Amino acid sequence: MKIAWGITGAGHLLEESVNILHELSKDHEVTVLLSGAGEEVLKMYGLFNKVQSITGGYYRELVHEDDQKFSFPMTGRFSLGKYDLLVVSPATSNTIGKIVNGIADTLITNAVAQAGKGGVKTCIIPVDLESGDVETVLPSKLELSDCQNCQPCQAAAACPEDAINPGVEIDLLKCIGCGACQIACPFNAVTGGKRITIHMRDIDINNTHKLYDFRGVDVFGHPEDISKIF
Repeated sequence: MKIAWGITGAGHLLEESVNILHELSKDHEVTVLLSGAGEEVLKMYGLFNKVQSITGGYYRELVHEDDQKFSFPMTGRFSLGKYDLLVVSPATSNTIGKIVNGIADTLITNAVAQAGKGGVKTCIIPVDLESGDVETVLPSKLELSDCQNCQPCQAAAACPEDAINPGVEIDLLKCIGCGACQIACPFNAVTGGKRITIHMRDIDINNTHKLYDFRGVDVFGHPEDISKIF
């Protein structure tokens, strides 16, 4: 089966999505589509290399949004029905808002639009599915309450990407989620995988519910639910 998997810029359900994607790649041809934010977030959470490792070859490409310019030529495969399935997981509220309003100005939203025109089944796993609170995981974070302002900062010295401004913050656009800073800090002032609770906005929930009326689109609550269609 030829599968395309789109990743947008959400940390919630990201690791779970990558794990399912990795499993599917063992038995199917999988093309990975990365939004600009999706690529950044994968690196922050230390998951980019895992995704990159399953790609290579025709219909197993790693497609970067920036490389597709403004016309997103590879999405023509969807309008031609070249794929059996398109998965978008995780799908941010921004991506969902554009899809339900017919806006196709990103790699992922354009792929969804062309899949609809080409009759390619689409499965979307939104991060904003139901009202209420949801627990999510943060990337690396400098806990200022624990930071001792060491001179020199051992965490910063251990960072291969020079992403740490000692005593101030971690530049997540440089961070690759390697965890070297967490190991190096003697005061455990750098955390990774910290869980926080966030509240879902009504506008995002309402947009997600509009997806249920889209022909050829299935909405799932978790990446593991993709197995239901095989």
